[in-house]
Amino acid sequence: MRAMILAAGVGSRLDPLTRSVPKPLVPILNRPVMEYLVELLKKHNFTEIMINLHYLGDQIENYFGNGSKWGVKISYSHEDKLWGDAGSLKRVEEFFKEETFIVIGGDDLTDMDLTKLVKTHRDKNSLATIALSLVDDPSEYGIVLMNEDSRITRFLEKPKGEVIFSNTANTGVYVFEPQIFDMIPRGVFYLFGKQVFPLLLEQHLPVYGHLTAAYWKDVGNLNIYQQTHRDVLEGRVNCTMPFEEVRKYTWMGKNVQIDPTAEIAYPVAIGDNVRIEAGAKVLENTVIGNNCAVEEGAIVKESILWDGAVVMRGTQIERCVIGRDCSVKSSAAIFDGIIVNPQRAMTPNIG
Repeated sequence: MRAMILAAGVGSRLDPLTRSVPKPLVPILNRPVMEYLVELLKKHNFTEIMINLHYLGDQIENYFGNGSKWGVKISYSHEDKLWGDAGSLKRVEEFFKEETFIVIGGDDLTDMDLTKLVKTHRDKNSLATIALSLVDDPSEYGIVLMNEDSRITRFLEKPKGEVIFSNTANTGVYVFEPQIFDMIPRGVFYLFGKQVFPLLLEQHLPVYGHLTAAYWKDVGNLNIYQQTHRDVLEGRVNCTMPFEEVRKYTWMGKNVQIDPTAEIAYPVAIGDNVRIEAGAKVLENTVIGNNCAVEEGAIVKESILWDGAVVMRGTQIERCVIGRDCSVKSSAAIFDGIIVNPQRAMTPNIG
């Protein structure tokens, strides 16, 4: 079966982390968030994958290559500008013209049962099936109403105030029949939420919802990015952990050097080639990337260190994200921040 991963966006809500890294490559436990998606697709027999690229797309292509490492075949659609999710799909119509297929966002972390989603789609003889999740803040998503047969009767993209009529949200995970391409014009910016789905409802075409209790997060802003790490560490997501669990809720990579006087709490994950010096504390809900250092007396709590980051002697950080190869100066106390290397965070030319 075939799938499309949408990976062209800029990821401005995660700025400045995404100034030098495209959002699909933002790490969750030291692996790109999109890598978990590729593994999920493979698990459910989606072995031919199309990925659209625009912003820093060469990094994505360099990382995933032809997909053989994950047992899939990956093709790429290089975009000269952003076309919207539906517009991007239309550009690769020939790839999907013969069979049922799935579309998913490249910055989603989910353990959704895609096989069950496709079964719902086929059982309902649907043209389009939307995976749905109950959310606390519907204003950030498209919301739907369904009848007793799960057919969608109303759809509204990112409602505000009094027009919020549901907390059943569009996850951005879709199953389509090839006939969906008849509803998308060629060569224009086009969106599923604002244009395609309202048009399908207007024409009384079969659009169904599949409500799931599976884990799903769009890793779109700093708060959700941090919460996603906590969820993975606490076992709320069914995904493959990249390190060995050396004790309950403590994962470590290879060649980790920990001074006997250092304190390691839980849950934490520590990558390869990490050095934790005398008197340092790595406290709960912390993820440390590969080739990092927590120097003497430093304290790291509820924070995420990307590869090569250094928390220098006597420094305290809490609820922070430290970017790749960034050193946090000694004797500072920093809370609720993003710290990046200015050389890496220079805004690239995105055309």
